[in-house]
Amino acid sequence: MGTSSERAEAARQGGHSAQLTAGGPGAPRMAPEDGRAAGGAQPPVALSPSRASDFQQCPLLYRFRVIDKLPEKPSAAATRGTVVHAVLERLFDAPAAERTAPGARAMVPGEWEKLLARRPELAELFADDADGERLSAWLAEAEALVERWFSLEDPTRLEPAERELYVETVLESGLQLRGFIDRVDIAPTGEVRIVDYKTGKAPRPQFAEGALFQMKFYALVMWRRGGAVPRRLQLVYLGSGDVVTYDPTEADLRGVERKLLALWEAIQLATRTGDWRPRPTKLCGWCDHQAHCPEFGGTPPVYPLQVRPAEPGGEPQGRMGAI
Repeated sequence: MGTSSERAEAARQGGHSAQLTAGGPGAPRMAPEDGRAAGGAQPPVALSPSRASDFQQCPLLYRFRVIDKLPEKPSAAATRGTVVHAVLERLFDAPAAERTAPGARAMVPGEWEKLLARRPELAELFADDADGERLSAWLAEAEALVERWFSLEDPTRLEPAERELYVETVLESGLQLRGFIDRVDIAPTGEVRIVDYKTGKAPRPQFAEGALFQMKFYALVMWRRGGAVPRRLQLVYLGSGDVVTYDPTEADLRGVERKLLALWEAIQLATRTGDWRPRPTKLCGWCDHQAHCPEFGGTPPVYPLQVRPAEPGGEPQGRMGAI
């Protein structure tokens, strides 16, 4: 069956250059919410934090990734993040005394080779690197991120209850929520801490809510699965050496649930009507789909699902930007 990281990769949401998939780290991740069968496209059936963020950022981007499954170029930064995550997961396979920074750094090249074996196309990242200088610098950056983690947490004092934990629940409304959690710690008293590793820098306070939304999503799923509200949510930013924590309440999670229900209604409306409006932002400059985007003079692929006109008085899908 492979490691937990490999099993996670086989089910994670796909169609994103910042993510990987089936067959272990490095294969294209298949999104549980994609609902894509062998016979062709199908409507989305569930929601993950990544896809929820996609729709909030740009409904058309969500369509390109979930409905159309348009390919995206591999990203050196995202691929490095996958390697770092694999090291931080597998480090806990070793006895506590052997979880050292030098040992973790030494794991980086091996995890990169495993990833490359599963996704040979990632070699394109360094296709013009004949002398290997860029690859060496890239690996050194990954090693530095791994080493920085040791200044933020002490793995010799941690025994995670779960790593790369797949969580899923169905709300009373019927909405399925799914996702993967990097690490779950359980205190002797039973209190739960959800931990997520970020290889980038901590956002400025005014932009921190986006990352917390992902963590609250996970907390909501765990709570609705029949557990208690997690005691703490912890974001570990390896790029800047920051640790951000948040202690959620039931009121917080009920608010997230309401937002997700409204978001899902908007996604269902767009799915029925085929009305996936682009939402231009500064992030458009990093989008791989400009050739298909009307904002850049492109034409989206033929919509592969049956279109039904919006009901009179229906909420315009394009007004979901506040969620």
